[in-house]
Amino acid sequence: QVQLVESGGGLVQAGGSLRLSCVASRSIFSFNDMGWYRQAPGNQRELVAIISSGGTTNYADSVKGRFTISRDTAKNTVYLEMNSLKPEDSAVYYCRALSSGGNYWGQGTQVTVSS
Repeated sequence: QVQLVESGGGLVQAGGSLRLSCVASRSIFSFNDMGWYRQAPGNQRELVAIISSGGTTNYADSVKGRFTISRDTAKNTVYLEMNSLKPEDSAVYYCRALSSGGNYWGQGTQVTVSS
């Protein structure tokens, strides 16, 4: 069973920054890709950023140029650096890992951006 534990969420003013962390219970090289998703109240869960096992990254248009996904393979950790935050970035952020054995989700971390 894979466990993903997110941290780093919180309350920040518009224009501020946060860094989210997702620690996996096994080597992140064992996953095809890992990503960050978010879900605001009343909205569907949406992709924010993804990083493949090869290191290729992709971003939602709404966060391009502001968010950066990265990883530290020695720590089995994926990060989401969020800059120039906007109130519309407020949501629960989830870490997801995809492998041949399944699709795994963390418990989520709340990000709230005040105007």
